[in-house]
Amino acid sequence: EDVGSAAVRVGAVWLALVLALIVVPSALGVSLGISEAYMWVLVKTLEWATIRIEKGVKKPQPQMLKTPTANGIIERDETPMEKEIARLHRVDFEFSDIFYFCRKGFEAIVEDEVTQRFSSEELVSWNLLTRTNVNFHYISLRLTVVWVIGVIVRYCFLLPLRFTLAAIGITSMIVGTTMVGQLPNSSVKNYLSEVVHLTCSRILVRALSGTIHYHNKENKPQKGGICVANHTSPIDAIILTNDGCYAMVGQVHGGLMGVIQRATVKACPHVWFERSEIKDRHLVTKRLREHVEDKSKLPILIFPEGTCINNTSVMMFKKGSFEIGGTIYPVAIKYDPQFGDAFWNSSKYNIVSYLLRIMTSWAIVCDVWYMPPMVRKEGEDAVQFANRVRSAIALQGGLTELPWDGGLKRAKVKDTFKEEQQKNYSKMLVRNGSIG
Repeated sequence: EDVGSAAVRVGAVWLALVLALIVVPSALGVSLGISEAYMWVLVKTLEWATIRIEKGVKKPQPQMLKTPTANGIIERDETPMEKEIARLHRVDFEFSDIFYFCRKGFEAIVEDEVTQRFSSEELVSWNLLTRTNVNFHYISLRLTVVWVIGVIVRYCFLLPLRFTLAAIGITSMIVGTTMVGQLPNSSVKNYLSEVVHLTCSRILVRALSGTIHYHNKENKPQKGGICVANHTSPIDAIILTNDGCYAMVGQVHGGLMGVIQRATVKACPHVWFERSEIKDRHLVTKRLREHVEDKSKLPILIFPEGTCINNTSVMMFKKGSFEIGGTIYPVAIKYDPQFGDAFWNSSKYNIVSYLLRIMTSWAIVCDVWYMPPMVRKEGEDAVQFANRVRSAIALQGGLTELPWDGGLKRAKVKDTFKEEQQKNYSKMLVRNGSIG
């Protein structure tokens, strides 16, 4: 009984401190300087660890650790197929033509530019989060002790703290939106809904030890518009709603996510689709267009890649978001992997394992750039518009732009991609007179 009462008192004190020092200030949009002090200590610790690693390693570090991973581990020749084959002959087909295709095949086997975007990016320096990387073996006793202390801090202090904050944020979201949802439609209801969403998002960002830098706030998405952003993680939505409210678009889920969806849609015009409806493009487009046409509704938040990419690249944008009409507000999101890997590799980790990794990382640090609004030009189709927006986001975020479909994470390459290369080669033969 004494143990039970003591545990209750400890829990009450813990909850009171969390509410007083973190929840209330975050709900009010103010900071007591705790996060800033934590980040300062963390940066200094990682800088010290980097210096110790550089001193402890006797042989030079591999070049791949000193240059951006976008450069890859092999040197590619980007010469177009026509020029490459033209070097070999001028008119007829020759057996040596296959050398070009063989080399491209070997390059893809060693390191293709698609599948590597679905795995965590390589760090330049160890961030004291994992010891599984072959490049970071035992260096010194002092560094090992710091790593052990870091494990204790992350799992015995930060994890319980973040779990408590997440529980408070999610519960507040469900209760708050349910209560607001009972009010009649009015400007008061819309205002209270935005307050609840913004407040709960701020608490959830604190649950991630989030440090977010927002740039160019004068370009923030406006009501009646469509906000499109590159997609790295499920927490992208929380990162953005920490600075403004959006209408979410997605499929109806079960479990805890389903409870949150049913509660929030009562207070805010989110657009949720049943599994049977999500495949009906015309129905989806119709509902989204109706939402955009109402200039009093919150901007829609869409991630047109359709899957999570590893914070190094932007892949093909689905054209559906750009067929709706209205104004597009591009947003670029770039995470700092030194403090924690925000990328969700859904092929390797389920959502619970992913959230555990996030909540046991040092922090989530990222930059968000609001970009000038864009509209579809005259004579421009949806695909061209989507590519133009994607290029702008990639340029702003310092990301590699790739034309590939993110669906290749789980699907095979479409036959049309293979046929395109075959057609290009056939056209070359026809132009050269080899086929007549």
